[in-house]
Amino acid sequence: MSERGLFYNEDCIEGCRRRIPDASVDLIITDPPYGIEGDKLHRHYNRKEEYVLEGYIEVPAKKYPEFTRAWISEAARILRPGGTIYVVSGYTNLIHIISALQNASLKEVNHIIWKYNFGIFTRKKFISAHYHILYYIKPGGNVTFNTECRYGLAEKGKHDSSPNYRDREDVWIINRENKPGRAKNKNELPTELLIKMIQYSSNEGDLICDLFLGGFSTARAALGLNRRPLGFELSKTAFEHGVQSMKKIEPGYLLRELRSPIIRNLPNQGREWTDADKDYLTARFRELQMSGKTKKMSLEILSHELGRGKWSLIKALDSLPLR
Repeated sequence: MSERGLFYNEDCIEGCRRRIPDASVDLIITDPPYGIEGDKLHRHYNRKEEYVLEGYIEVPAKKYPEFTRAWISEAARILRPGGTIYVVSGYTNLIHIISALQNASLKEVNHIIWKYNFGIFTRKKFISAHYHILYYIKPGGNVTFNTECRYGLAEKGKHDSSPNYRDREDVWIINRENKPGRAKNKNELPTELLIKMIQYSSNEGDLICDLFLGGFSTARAALGLNRRPLGFELSKTAFEHGVQSMKKIEPGYLLRELRSPIIRNLPNQGREWTDADKDYLTARFRELQMSGKTKKMSLEILSHELGRGKWSLIKALDSLPLR
């Protein structure tokens, strides 16, 4: 593997079988062909194609179930135990992808909805403006999920909201990227979307695979976050353009653009409550209330004193006879 990754201009199913060892990949992020005449999508999106790369390779609808089972079987094989896979899909063949993931003994974690701008305009039905992101893991090992990689659990947003909670909801509103006057592959995933998946489900130095490289957007984001990209692309035109684009990427350059989460150390977070802890909580909460403190202020003080999160305190208070 070179400094910028390892990429193959070949079918991912046969390529994986010949080239990728068992249990060697930490994270897979991929956007497979949709099986809906993707080479003709401009008819639906009403967009100009002069900057879209030629050579998009679609999978015939009647072959889609078998094709999906084959590539997902290989994905499951090359994932390490505890490894993660994100599959981006439309709804037309979603049933085949979910079936193949389950048959490969992968475990569902979340079914994420990605809401984007510029959906397919229709007159006699609702406009489709979302894709599905299927988030699965391979059982049997340590799963990487960096809960506070983007926002700390104790951070506060507007109106006392939790940006961490909102960022980890299973509906993501992320717009597509507009690239006027620049060569691009059909339906490239936006960098913001890829960064989010890579941050939560991998660490620097991890091996990240995209079985359908397309415009190499996953590979560029992975390299930009100091991960090791690996992938396959069958289209010679897309492959050659993608390899050239990788030469312009500085490893780790995206790390400088990431926000630093504000992480507050809670030494007793997750620990079992002792009788002494419960007695202190009961007495101290009553004392704070009698001194005129609001419930919100009381919880903030108790969080610092007991080294526990707000929700843990609320749950414990609800179970104790305070009145």
